[in-house]
Formats: sequence, C-alpha cells, structure tokens
Amino acid sequence: MKTSTDYLDLPRKSTDDLAHIPGDKGALPILGDTVEFLTDYLGLVSRKNKLYGPIFKTNAILQRSVALLGPEANELVLKDSGKIFSSKKAWDPLLDRLFPDGLMLRDFDEHRFHRRILQAAFKKDALQGYLDDMNPRMRDGVADFPKNSEFGFKDSIKSLLLDVAAQVFMGVEMGKEADAVNKGFLHAMEASVAVVKLPIPGTTWQKGLNGRKTLKNFIEKHIESKRATESSDFFSKFCHAKDEDGNALSNEAVRDHTIFLLFAAHDTTTSTLCSIIYALAKNPEWQDILYEECKQIDGDHLSYDDLPKLDKAALVMKEALRMYPPVPAIPRRLIKETEIMGYTLPANTGIGISPLFTHYMEEWWTEPKKFDPERFSAERAEHKRHLYQWVPFGGGGHKCIGLNFAEMQVKLFMFHLLRHYTISVKPGYEMKYNAVPISFPTDGLPITLKARK
Repeated sequence: MKTSTDYLDLPRKSTDDLAHIPGDKGALPILGDTVEFLTDYLGLVSRKNKLYGPIFKTNAILQRSVALLGPEANELVLKDSGKIFSSKKAWDPLLDRLFPDGLMLRDFDEHRFHRRILQAAFKKDALQGYLDDMNPRMRDGVADFPKNSEFGFKDSIKSLLLDVAAQVFMGVEMGKEADAVNKGFLHAMEASVAVVKLPIPGTTWQKGLNGRKTLKNFIEKHIESKRATESSDFFSKFCHAKDEDGNALSNEAVRDHTIFLLFAAHDTTTSTLCSIIYALAKNPEWQDILYEECKQIDGDHLSYDDLPKLDKAALVMKEALRMYPPVPAIPRRLIKETEIMGYTLPANTGIGISPLFTHYMEEWWTEPKKFDPERFSAERAEHKRHLYQWVPFGGGGHKCIGLNFAEMQVKLFMFHLLRHYTISVKPGYEMKYNAVPISFPTDGLPITLKARK
C-alpha cells in the first residue's frame, strides 16, 4: 500500500505565526494553562470562549495550539473534506511511545487500509458472539460486587471490564496477570499527559513506559498460538485478517492494534459506566424506568435481538456521554496553510476541538447542565439540530470503530445490574472527577448497592 507521508516532515512553526490569533500564553510561565487544563478543562475552555470567542490560541501540556469551538468547527475538523487535519501528528507527542500505530495514530489512506481490516471484528455476527460470551462474565461480576455497604465503583467496574475484555478481545484468561495489566493501562494513560517526558525512575512518564512494556509482553506471547488456530475473539480476528490482496497484518501491527483497542475500549467504557452509575444514583427515578424496561426480557441472558428493547437505557447512555464524554478534547494538526473562521493558520498548527464544551452549549441544548435523557428521544431529538453537536465518539473517517460494541456492553451491564439492585450515594454527594485525559471520578465513585424489593 503506497501512501504519502511527506507531511510528517513539516518543519515546526514559529509561535509568532499565531500572533494574529486571539488568546494568551496562559496563567503560568512555560506551563501556560496546564494546571487548569488538567483540573477544570470545561471551566478553562468556557472562560476562554467568553474572552475570545470560538477561536483562540492556547498553551497547555507544553503544546501550543488553536481551539475551535462549536458544532461547525467539529464538522470542519472531523469531516476533513480537504484532508488537511492530521490525527497522527496531533496524537504522536502524547501517545506515540505509549500506544504507537493505533488507528488514531494513522492518517488518510493508511488509516482507511487498517480500518477496513479491523472492521471485520465489529460486524453483526461477531458482535452476537461477543455478547453471548460476555453474558455470564458480566452477570457473575455484578453478583460479586459488595452489597449493602459503600465501595468504590470505579475500581470494581474497571477490574470487571478488564476480565471481560481479556476473554472477548483476546480469548485468554487473565489470571494472576490481571493486576499488572490493569496497572499497565492506568500508567500508560496517565503518562499521556505527563508534562515532563524524561525516563527518570519514579516519574509518571517512566511508569507509563513500563506499563507499555507490560502490555507489549502480554500480547506478544499469545500471538503465535492465536495464528495457529482461529477463535471468536478480536485478537484472533486480527491475527487472521487479510486485505484484498491476501496480505495478513504483521505481528507488530497485530500487537499494536490489540493494545490500542484494549486501551480504547477498556478505559472509555469504564468512564462511561462511571458517569451512568453516578447519574442514576442522583436521579433514582431513572433506575425505576430502566428496571421496568429490563423486566420485558425473560431470563438472565441478554440476546442480541433483545438490545433494541432497551431503548431507555440507550437514552441514559447518550445523556451520560453528553455530560461526561470520555474524551473531552480531540486534537489534530494542520498539514498545510489554511484559512479557518477568518484567520490564516500556518502548516503544522495544532488544532483542538472540544466535544465537552459543545455538549454544554446553550445555543444547542435545553438546560445543558440538567440530566435529561429524554432530550435524545425521537420526539425531542435535540442532538439532531446539528450532525456534529453530539460527538462523544468523534466523527468522520476517525469515528470510533467500536461504538456499537460499546453500547452493547453498556446495555449488558445495566441489564444485569438494574434487574436486581438499586444504586445510591450519600446525601449531598457530588462526584469529583477530572475530564482529561479521559473522564474519570477522582474519588473512586463511592456507591452502595441494595437488592431491589
């Protein structure tokens, strides 16, 4: 496959080239707005928007870039009709050493080539098989959660989803390696926003590199056996996938795609379920609505044909993703000089769009701070006012390849949980969370489960 990568060698621009763009250098010398970016991302973007409007330059995590806000900006960047926004050049400084050559770190023809191969793992018949495999694991995992006493939901669901992912994605039993692999993902994710990227023992960056090594070794030792036989898991499908010319993916490509997929699916679904559980705990009437919906399904096995019956669960998921999108900001980098919103931006300019900010724009949403799943109902359909106003899965050629799998997994968990239990938090509790790099509760999300009477 021949692709042009000349744009990857673009010279780094001078920051003076952005002098004509509204904005500032941030609150702190060198670090700019890094602290606020990491601790109050929505507040930062909202404040800058009020000061400068929908386009402004920003400085965070030692990255100078230009923010573009609103659905129109989302469409321009994600649709990328002119093939001028590089995902690879944007993500490489953050992820290249940690999750190299994942789909997000590929562009244009090369991206489409690999995406076509990987899409086989997300076809309907494959999803049906995954759902059947996940049912008993999810049911037993929910049954093992503590009852009638407070516990940290984030760590519990993260552990359960890793166990499920090991089976569905890899077709292996995690066993004693589960803790090391889980920590590997955690450290690699945290390292993606490390300000100092030096391999000094004990630093966030070094822990991230060690986490990458753990994941790499775990995947590589299974590749040979996976190539020898075929099974229904993602990993096997990657090992046996071929392009239209009959060429298989290399061991390195199989490894990197599997690691990235595990990371993307595992952490984003953990984030989504934390948001859903928090929202349901604060809005218990919706627990009753979903309980009644789950009662339509006979038995304790959720089939693929049952999924459309959980329509209200889908509304809850969409609203949680609106309020707490797992990936609150999406970066790109220009590969040629371009005029945007009346300003000329030079080649190699970093671009950032903000799903999180868009999801709270009062111009597009009714009472955006209110948890209101019915805004996604067919009758109201607020999210359809603009095709790019609800973008938790991105859009365009890089739209999340696993979005249908994510919805299926979320519905499965909610089915097994809400049929039997109610969720509560202490009176007055407000979830403490950071939006970046992935939206997670910082307090572990303490909840209590009780058997439904």
